[in-house]
Order: sequence, then structure tokens, then C-alpha cells
Amino acid sequence: MSAAEETTPRPARAAARPAAERQAPSMDLAALIGDADTRILVCCGSGGVGKTTTSAALALAAAEAGRRVVVLTIDPARRLAQSLGLVELDNEPRRVDVPGAAGELHAMMLDMKRTFDDIVVSHSTPERAEQILANPFYQTLSSSFSGTQEYMAMEKLGQLRASDTWDLIIVDTPPSRSALDFLDAPNRMSRFLDGTMIRLLTAPARAGGRAGFKFASAGFMIFTRIISKVLGGQLLRDISAFVSALDTMFGGFRERATATYELLRRPGTWFVVVATPEPDALREASYFVDRLSSEGMPLAGLVLNRTHPPASTRLSATRAETAAEAAAETGDGDPAVALAAGALRVHAERMTLAAREQRLADRFTSAHPEVGMRAVPAAAGDVHDLDGLRTMAEALTGPDADTPTGVPRTRVLPARRA
Repeated sequence: MSAAEETTPRPARAAARPAAERQAPSMDLAALIGDADTRILVCCGSGGVGKTTTSAALALAAAEAGRRVVVLTIDPARRLAQSLGLVELDNEPRRVDVPGAAGELHAMMLDMKRTFDDIVVSHSTPERAEQILANPFYQTLSSSFSGTQEYMAMEKLGQLRASDTWDLIIVDTPPSRSALDFLDAPNRMSRFLDGTMIRLLTAPARAGGRAGFKFASAGFMIFTRIISKVLGGQLLRDISAFVSALDTMFGGFRERATATYELLRRPGTWFVVVATPEPDALREASYFVDRLSSEGMPLAGLVLNRTHPPASTRLSATRAETAAEAAAETGDGDPAVALAAGALRVHAERMTLAAREQRLADRFTSAHPEVGMRAVPAAAGDVHDLDGLRTMAEALTGPDADTPTGVPRTRVLPARRA
């Protein structure tokens, strides 16, 4: 076992217990981001669960812990730039001013096309690069082709890691229909650029003359009809020219895709799955946990984001509702009593919501008892500044039992007594 494997904190396994009482192991994110052996942290999950804010909050916490951090986001809404006090983010890391931080925080937003352009320029001659960049098919591929965004995120990750400038790289994965797209992207792009289709497209050039063109046209008649509706005329000619110009780069794409995929499996890389306490988000998280396990990739645990813990857990929803009804019946219009009854009803609604969220969390833990969890309360509003990020960072990295109600941060409500 390597030193990185020995020192990097790993989620503890939960003791066997009945499914209804099973509790998730705690996830120590403070130890994870503070460990010098942790070099890459990938935040993943379905869209709309708070991956970008989680990534930024963890990056801020790591910088304040003394590490030189860069957070790579793919969120085009620019909320991250605003919360970090920047006018905008682009394809190069920008320093974020964090007063009092022992380390440094840098942030960047992936520019998919610019990253692809940089790859072309770096791995071909100036003349060949000019041909590729001007090709209509390349322009479509580099800006809107399915899977390109996910692949370019991995390309940028590889570039950042190869520079050895950063103590920690935190990646906010692309908002995909399926969280699994992120893992599939490198191999999908490699297969596209270095597979059967490419060999058939280059067949006319190899065979020469009308016979070769006739063979390629017959083989790709159906393909051309479908994709021409999107890309317009001269499709086959554009693709053939693109393939011919890019021919020397195919091996590089394949090698980088393989290297990036292996980078995700090395000691020092960790995945954090982010979900909200909703059935669809937790179902997607469950798929991702299974996929990471099957691929042998290191999972730190699940961040259950935007939970709604009550201010107190001593009064159940049923008792609060009963007390509210009794107060309303005996209050005789007293404003103070009416206010108390209203507060009791609000508490009952909050307890009911928290109980629903806890049931969903328990269901996930029942299916994945070895996966650590950290429940993060919903913010009062949108996170729009460093103070908001710092509040979320405290919820992500604070001591497990340091909550207003004493409920461990692995849960929304206290565990039931045996």
C-alpha cells in the first residue's frame, strides 16, 4: 500500500443493523481537503443539486486551511464568479482575494471551444492547425457536439494536474442529463475520433478515385442524411477534410483519454457525490455510486445538500399540531396565543419535511451502507458572496456533532432510540 493510501482518510463502514435504524458513516471533509495527499476532488451529481456552490465552498475551506487551490467550474450561469467577488471567469485561473487565508484560491470556468482550440494548436503544425480551426465540421464539433463539454473538462483537468502548480484541484462536473456522462466522456470522444467511422471516412483517400468515394458514400448514406439536417450541406466533404487534417492527432486523443481516466483512479483523487433530498437526485446519486464502485474509483461520500432540519427536535410534528389546535380553540382571539399557534404549525410542517428527507436519506443508506454522508442545511437565500460560501464551508467541514440541536451532520433528524 502506498503512503497516499495509508494517510488519506477513508470512509468508515457502518456496523450491521436493521435497515430502519441503519445510520450512514460520517464523512470528514475537513481532513480530506486538508490532507496533502489529496490532489484532486471531483464534485459530481445530477443538475441543480448545488455542485458548483459545494465545489466553491470546499475550495474556500481548503485555501483557508493553507492550500493552493484552483476550482474549475463548468456552470455557465456565472454565479460562482459573483460569489467569489469577480466580474467574470474564463479559461485561465484567476486569483480570488480571500482576506486572512493561509493559502490561495484561484477559480476558472471552462471554455469548451477554446480548450479544444488550444489542443489543436499544441499538437499540430501551424499550417495543419489553421486547416482544422477553419473547418466547418470542427467548429461544430468543438462547440456543440454531444460529449465534447465533458471531454474538454477532463482535458483541462489533465492540463492543470500536469502543471503541478496546485496543491488541490476541485472540479465541478458538467450539468449532464446523467451524471454518468462525465465518466464516459473521455472514452466516448476517443472512440469517435479513433474508431470505425474515422476509418471509413478516410477510405476514399486511401482507395483513391470514384470507387473509393462510392464506397464511402454507400457506407455513410444513412449517417449523412441524419446528421446533415443538423450541420447542413457539404457534410461529407467537411468531415473528410477534418479527418485528413486531424489524422496525426488521433493517437494523442486516445492516449490523453486513457491517461485522464487513469488519473481519476489514482490515490489522491476523490469523488464527492452531491444530491438533494429528492427521489430523482438520490436515484442519480445511487447510480453514480454504483458506477464509481464498479470502476474502482475512490468515493469520499455523499453530500446531502439543501436539507431542512428543524430548530428543535424535542417536539414532534404530531404534538406540535395538537398543541396548535388546542391553543387556537382556547385562545379567544388573543394575538399572542394566535402567534404561538402559528409558530407551532410552522414547526410541525418543518418536522414533517425533515422526516420525509430523513426517510429518503435512510433509503439511500440502506442501499449503500458503506457510503459516508454529510447533510448540509439549505441557505436562507442564494449564495452570492464569500460570507455565504464560508457559511456553507462550515456546514461541510465542521465537527460532526457541532450543530444547534446536536444532531450529527450525517442526519436531518436524530436517530430513533432502540
